[in-house]
Amino acid sequence: MSRTLVIGDIHGGLRALHQVVERASVGTRDTLIFLGDYVDGWSQSPEVLDYLIELQHHHHCVFIRGNHDELVLNWLEQRNENIDEGQWYKHGGEATVLAYEKVSEARKKEHIVFLKTLKNYHLDDQNRLFVHAGFTNMNGIAYEYYPRMLYWDRTLWETVLALPDALSPESLFYPRRLTLYSEIYIGHTPVTKIGQTVPVHKAGVWNVDTGAAFTGPLTILDVDSKVFWQSEPLLQLYPNEKGRN
Repeated sequence: MSRTLVIGDIHGGLRALHQVVERASVGTRDTLIFLGDYVDGWSQSPEVLDYLIELQHHHHCVFIRGNHDELVLNWLEQRNENIDEGQWYKHGGEATVLAYEKVSEARKKEHIVFLKTLKNYHLDDQNRLFVHAGFTNMNGIAYEYYPRMLYWDRTLWETVLALPDALSPESLFYPRRLTLYSEIYIGHTPVTKIGQTVPVHKAGVWNVDTGAAFTGPLTILDVDSKVFWQSEPLLQLYPNEKGRN
């Protein structure tokens, strides 16, 4: 039986990715939707990209663009005017730069090609939206004036968290953008910020970033059954590193 599985932010944690793929018993009939941020944090960002490039040859994969993926693409193409180096290094970029010191120019070119194929979002035939960060337009992703917001926005998740539980979707005060899709799956803002390490669901939005870049595990979730599997916390998998902590 085939499944649709969604994977949260990886941030260079290849060991965690290996664990969740094994623990979920991922098969070639499964569809794998990656929510972005494959890089920046732990020491194996190049190896994560190698793994994903190979994975797509024998699995049905959907790769969504994260903001860190854009940053690394800019850096690999030497478009450093688009990067605040101090901020990037602080938030995982330094580990990526160090990791690429041992990467050949040929592999870098393969990574550039892959990063350019990433999608800004995925909308499936059940009207389920998969996007790294969110969207700002009240009429939906097709009307987003600034496509980069799809992988930089935080207002969607902040709106969800602030929404009163008693507010009905039929209310005039209910945010219109939360009514457009049957479900929305995001990463980008780790749920560890609200003290959680498992996927958080509210108002039709599932946040699957369980803090793998920091102190949490990596998560893979079955979008139909809502069963999920997790790696060990990445601080345990990379005991001599700091990640983005």
